[in-house]
Formats: sequence, structure tokens, C-alpha cells
Amino acid sequence: MAITYMTQEGYDKKMAELAHLENVERPEVVRAIVEARDKGDLSENAEYDAAKERQGMLEGKIAELKALIASARIIDESNISTDEVQLLTKVTIRNLKNKAQMTYTIVTETEANLREGKISISTPIAKGLLGHKVGDKVEVQAPAGKMKFEILKIEV
Repeated sequence: MAITYMTQEGYDKKMAELAHLENVERPEVVRAIVEARDKGDLSENAEYDAAKERQGMLEGKIAELKALIASARIIDESNISTDEVQLLTKVTIRNLKNKAQMTYTIVTETEANLREGKISISTPIAKGLLGHKVGDKVEVQAPAGKMKFEILKIEV
């Protein structure tokens, strides 16, 4: 089983999601199956089929989350340096072409969330920034083509 690195925050979110699935959604699905079963003939009962399908997908998601949590290793955030861009640093960059500024936190694949400004360490931008320092100009090969950035700030 592959080890999955995550922050304490990411681990806590996965634990909360698992608890919600097991304690809220699972009982709802069981209730829906019981209600549909009580309506009689199961061979032509679309509600029953839909509830059973939902149960299968839910149990798959629960198993997936349990496996992820079991393989999780929490990253010690106290050892993070701001000398260069690395996992869990927050980096502010300027696009040298259009002068737009962006701030991203480099996170593991399981914690990436663009709305929160968290990009996966495996993305082209993150890969291009890793190991660079404030003031460095970096060229990144992205799906949209080559992009040039200047690193303005690195923080934790």
C-alpha cells in the first residue's frame, strides 16, 4: 500500500468526511432501502434499485477513505523552511506576461483545492516552482503553453 502524505488539517478533513458518511449518509441509505423494500415487488421497484446502487457507491467511498486514512502519514509542518518553494509553502508569484499575481499553497494530491488556493505538488506550476527562491524567474510548461513567473514571496 502506498503511503499518502498529508497535513494534519487534511487528515482531520478526511476523518470528518468518513464520520459523516458512516454516521449520516449510511443510515439514510439503509432507511431508503427499507422504505423501498416495504413497497412490495422488488423486481420492478426502481426506488429499491436506486437505493441499492447508492449504497454500493457509498460503501465504495467509505472503503476508499478508510484505505487513504490507513496509509496516511502526517507531515510535520514545524520543519518547513521558507528559503525555497517546497511542499506546504505558500508562494506568491507574478505572471511576467500579464503581470497577474497569484498565491498558491503547494499541497499533496489529496488536499488540492483550487478554490482554496491549494495546488497539488504534481501540477506543472508547482513542479516548476519547487526548489526556487524569492526573486527567481521560472519558466513552466503548462497545458496552455510556456508561462514565465517571478517568485515574489514564500511563507508558511
